[in-house]
Amino acid sequence: MSMIAKEVKDFFDVGMRDNFSPIVIVDKDYRIERVNAAGQALLQKISQSGEEKFEGRCIAEMLPSIKDNSRITDSVFEVKIDGSIYYMVPFRTLRDQDDGTIAILFIDIYANREIESAIAYRREITSDFEEILEGSFDGILVTDAEGKVLFVNSSYERVAEIKRADIEGKYMRDLLNPVWMPESVAHIVAREKTVVSKRQVVKSGRHIMVTGRPVFDEHKNIKKIVINARDITEIYNLTEELQKTKENEKAYLQRFNTPLLGTDDSDNKILAISEPMKQVLMLAEKVANFQVTVLILGESGVGKEEIAKFVHQNSTRKDQPFIVVNCGAIPDNLLESELFGYEKGAFTGAVQAGKAGLFEAAAGGTIFLDEIGEIPLDLQVKLLRFLESKEIRRVGSVDTKIVDVRIVAATNRDLAEMVQEGTFREDLYYRLNVVQIDVPPLRKRVDDIMPLASLFLNRYNKKYHQEKKLTYDLIKALEHYPWPGNVRQLKNIMENMVVVSNNEYLQPEDLPWNESGKKGMTAQLIDSLAENEEIGLNEAIDALELQILTNAKETCGTTRKIAEKLKVNQSTIVRKLQKYGLE
Repeated sequence: MSMIAKEVKDFFDVGMRDNFSPIVIVDKDYRIERVNAAGQALLQKISQSGEEKFEGRCIAEMLPSIKDNSRITDSVFEVKIDGSIYYMVPFRTLRDQDDGTIAILFIDIYANREIESAIAYRREITSDFEEILEGSFDGILVTDAEGKVLFVNSSYERVAEIKRADIEGKYMRDLLNPVWMPESVAHIVAREKTVVSKRQVVKSGRHIMVTGRPVFDEHKNIKKIVINARDITEIYNLTEELQKTKENEKAYLQRFNTPLLGTDDSDNKILAISEPMKQVLMLAEKVANFQVTVLILGESGVGKEEIAKFVHQNSTRKDQPFIVVNCGAIPDNLLESELFGYEKGAFTGAVQAGKAGLFEAAAGGTIFLDEIGEIPLDLQVKLLRFLESKEIRRVGSVDTKIVDVRIVAATNRDLAEMVQEGTFREDLYYRLNVVQIDVPPLRKRVDDIMPLASLFLNRYNKKYHQEKKLTYDLIKALEHYPWPGNVRQLKNIMENMVVVSNNEYLQPEDLPWNESGKKGMTAQLIDSLAENEEIGLNEAIDALELQILTNAKETCGTTRKIAEKLKVNQSTIVRKLQKYGLE
């Protein structure tokens, strides 16, 4: 038997045994002799009956369409059976070759077309997936469980700097390099059977992140390993830059959170980090030893009194008295007697023995006349006389007395404009304004906010036995705030946060203007007092009064303006400020 004949016989035997397609064996008259199981089912479909025996029946009678020119080729017929089209392919078997019988193979062309369509669809899907993987910006590499490379996209060539031709079909172990790939992620994934990410440095020095993910079969064995490679050079550089920034921030915060700065509560302690404030101190130090009158200008709360103290402490009078007088806090009818003193019986209610004025109390030293613009015109004449002659005369006295005292004055008002309006004497203005020092508002010297905040923080930490610390975000929030109340407001805010905040590291949320609901501090206080059942009415009134006066002092400055805003007498404001220690 030839090799071809043996193959045909084997094919026939397999077909009859495994029933993969209908096979019908007929004699020379087309009468059925034998069928396989698939052929039996087909003949039952043709006869549309439950017959089980078809031997002896003529296949041509059962399929009359064979006679209707249904020949496809010389030996292939096309027949329609129950809505499906079959090809009838006759062939001879070696076993039946001598007796003239033939075997007919029925092929369902629809079923085969479905198979072909499914195969074509799978090929299309595979092609689409390959295009998708090829279009990925990240590098993608696929290996089998042994690390043999099955697929590489072009992005992997770019990211990993390895040519596709040098890697496809090879094992990852053959690509190891002690410099840029000392170990393969595929090997680690195969060993640990889990997702693995590893940073690598390629030949050019760029940083890439390589992530391997195992794909398991139904038996939990690895069948594929998918590797993703991404260029993270820019991210790595940004991370390093961020780390450096954090280190700088930490050093920046440590610089001002150390107890070496900001714990000195002495009166001669003054911080000047910003250039404008340094210029102010340079001028103040320069004029300190010249016995000239100094006029300090600036908004309310900028620290005019601190500058006056600085002038005194750096002068030859530093060991002598430094007397502070807030001209706006003393009612007009009492200001003259407070400054110049009065004799026995000078007015009703006067001390029987008389009283020395503040000029006499400051003899040999410095008197600081704050809010000088609030002095009434009639008293301005007497002050001008003192500046010209150094002579004072007590109220109710006819005698004069020479007093050696230096005057440093300050105001938040525009005295030059007041001169034009006729509310301030021009001659007194020029006598006071021998040397003028302008203290800039806090919003114009942002560099001072951080040191001042640290100064007040450490001071109140010590006072209230706390250990609060500044944070970078809080500092930035403080630096962006306009500070209408200047340094005085900053001082108040820092004390508030030390007392109220529950955070060790103070955050922007701890700032009073950032609290929930964006409500004002006074409104929040009212709510808290109303909800506190243990606090008495008098205590609640005192707490509310304190908050209202604190807010008014930050924005108004003088007691006269505070009285106007709150619609009460100036003497009431003076008394209340003294009661709450706000004078």
